Amino acid sequence: MAEGPPFPPRPAGSARGPEGRPSRRPQQGLGWTGREFEVEVGPVAHGGHCVARHEGRVVFIRHALPGERVVVHVTEDRHSGYCRADAITVLEAHPERVERPCPYSGPGRCGGCDWQHAAPEEQRRLKAAVVREQLTRLAHVDDVDVVVEELPGGLLRWRSRARFAVDRSGVPGLRRYRSHDVVPLDDCPITVEPAAHAVLDRRWPGAGAVEVSIDAAGVVTTTRLDRRGRPQSTRVLRPGSDVPEEPVGRAGRYAAGRDWEVEGTGFWQVHPAAADALVDAVTGFAQVRPGETVLDLYAGAGLFGGALAPAVGPEGRVVCVESDPGACAAADANLAHLPQAEVWQGEIDADGLRELLVELGGTPDVVVLDPPRSGAGPAVSRLLAGTGARAVVYVACDLASLARDVAAFADAGYRLAALRGFDAFPMTAHVECVALLVGESAA
Repeated sequence: MAEGPPFPPRPAGSARGPEGRPSRRPQQGLGWTGREFEVEVGPVAHGGHCVARHEGRVVFIRHALPGERVVVHVTEDRHSGYCRADAITVLEAHPERVERPCPYSGPGRCGGCDWQHAAPEEQRRLKAAVVREQLTRLAHVDDVDVVVEELPGGLLRWRSRARFAVDRSGVPGLRRYRSHDVVPLDDCPITVEPAAHAVLDRRWPGAGAVEVSIDAAGVVTTTRLDRRGRPQSTRVLRPGSDVPEEPVGRAGRYAAGRDWEVEGTGFWQVHPAAADALVDAVTGFAQVRPGETVLDLYAGAGLFGGALAPAVGPEGRVVCVESDPGACAAADANLAHLPQAEVWQGEIDADGLRELLVELGGTPDVVVLDPPRSGAGPAVSRLLAGTGARAVVYVACDLASLARDVAAFADAGYRLAALRGFDAFPMTAHVECVALLVGESAA
């Protein structure tokens, strides 16, 4: 079973930087780049690849599945102990291998997806295995039952927000895996169709990237970025119109039985069903009681704080903390009808959190945090454990960051009591998790 076209020419052992220029990073590998050899594929690993061994070295392989026998093409060799490769020919296929629905996916092509060659159930099994492996290896937790839950809507056309790269000639697309090379695209089948075509059906001379999102009303927002990632201009395209307009007001989203305002391409869960699923998990784990104080960190537009505020009642308090001014303004609007909810703007690092806890004037009963991919970090995790909150609900989009922070909470006396995983990013290696952490003395 052949896989994909020939790779772009590259001298063995060479690294390539932006736009195909030679990288200045010195090679530390054994000169295997460009080599091809046969291997038996081992277990899945974090990051969308599987692990194999060849001549005493670890080989991280994309486009393969555990148990397969494949021929690989080494794409990168920068370390003495391991190299990276793509499976280019499948000699013995996994029973759950399928044909990729996207013509741009495969070895040497677009790097946006990781598991297009796996059946839906197998994708979720692979993700659950990675969750278990990360928790076991990094957090020393091996007794948590992990199931990655399917979200409604299928594997395609779920991405409501995306960033497309733009090459030097203004052609949009996505980058090859671990490369600055842009693969031109006519479509991205995992992206909601109007959003994909608002970017891919035209050229963007002078841009470095374009961010796009589509809201609950079908309004598409595009933000043009320069080559340093700085926003240059924003336009909206309304359903039935071919003429982009200046944005007026915020985008609309719907979750938890109500409408929400969000900045046009500001943060919101990219899968249309993810916000509801995560609200259900967070509220279920938090079990907030009347009169309690809830601290909602990395609050964004106030989704979790707004969902929890009714439960604390008029005598309770929900404090939503967010660093982005635009998100804070949206949260103010979203929570205006909830007098028990407050929005504070501030950085959520160790120093900022110490000041915040002093200003809070008391111990939070429940902490909810939804940090960026880098996670909260050990210092913030230890500080939160030091509050003595009866429950900490941690929403995570990166498994390694979550496992590292679970370990930090464990060192401070908190244990992982429950975890739910959601396939909020089908076809990719990413998985969204909600973890419940409680004090060791809790039943």
